[in-house]
Amino acid sequence: MTTSVGFDLDMTLADTRSGIAAVYDELSRLLGVEIDSRAVVSRLGPPLELELANWLPEAEIPAAVTLFRKIYPELAVPATTAMDGAHDAIAAVRRGGGRVIVVTGKNVHDARRTVSWLGLEVDEVVGSVFGAAKGTALASFGAAAYVGDHVADIEAARAGGAFSVTVATGPYTVGELRDHGADVALGDLTEFATWFGDWRQA
Repeated sequence: MTTSVGFDLDMTLADTRSGIAAVYDELSRLLGVEIDSRAVVSRLGPPLELELANWLPEAEIPAAVTLFRKIYPELAVPATTAMDGAHDAIAAVRRGGGRVIVVTGKNVHDARRTVSWLGLEVDEVVGSVFGAAKGTALASFGAAAYVGDHVADIEAARAGGAFSVTVATGPYTVGELRDHGADVALGDLTEFATWFGDWRQA
């Protein structure tokens, strides 16, 4: 069995809440539009354009996306921290002879900056994909499992022919993730290494 694993980024490997909130607060100031950054970071996962649609007219979204991405490296990346267990989870995959891919809705440039900032030892980063659209990257990489915090990551695993592993560090509880069809639901990534070792031996 291949032991390569895919991981989501925001709220799976990386706690991006403080940084993303800071970017939205600055975007709110620059655009003169009220944006509730606490509400935004409570539901991280979907593409940037979909979140901005909650706050801006459709015609203004492309320019806001450009401005957001201009601000992001300086404000968000330095405020990002690794989720508990993130480094150990990646190390467990490597000890098992597997490779690691990050597949995320975040644009690939900021995703790579985040991975580099956190010192995460991954083999590949694919960005700007969400839900089932992640499946192509997972299948091409040969990922046996995909780990994420969102119900859309369950769809991603299914689309990529991978085992769906979820962590309740995003907007959903362990029970909710199970109810949505995850093959396994963990409290957080600190539980991953033990689970992965058992799964490899099964």
